Amino acid sequence: MPENAPEELKIPKGSYAAGRRVTLPDGAEQPVVVFINGVAQTEGTDYVLRGNEILFTREIIKETKTGKKKLVMLLGVVGFYNKNETIDVQFVKNGKTELAGDLPVSE
Repeated sequence: MPENAPEELKIPKGSYAAGRRVTLPDGAEQPVVVFINGVAQTEGTDYVLRGNEILFTREIIKETKTGKKKLVMLLGVVGFYNKNETIDVQFVKNGKTELAGDLPVSE
C-alpha cells in the first residue's frame, strides 16, 4: 500500500488485507444489504453482487491474531486496537429477513 494512501486504506501493523470476496449464505435472496462494521454499504460504489458472491471495491482488513495475542485478550490484560473489519449481510430466505454476521472473506 502506498505511503500516501488515504487513511482508511492503510493496513495497520497487526492487520492484513484478507481479500475482496464474501460468499452469500445458502438460499440468500434479494434484497441484500451489506454492512462493514455495522455501516451499510452502497451497491455499485462499495460492492457488486455477482451470483452468490459479494465483490468489494477494496480489500477488507482483518486483524492478525497470534497465539500470544489471543491469550492476552482472553485474560483481559491488555486491549488491542488493530483494524478488524467484519462483514454482515441482511437478506431474505424463504420469505423471512435474516442476518448473517462476521462472514469469512476470501481473495
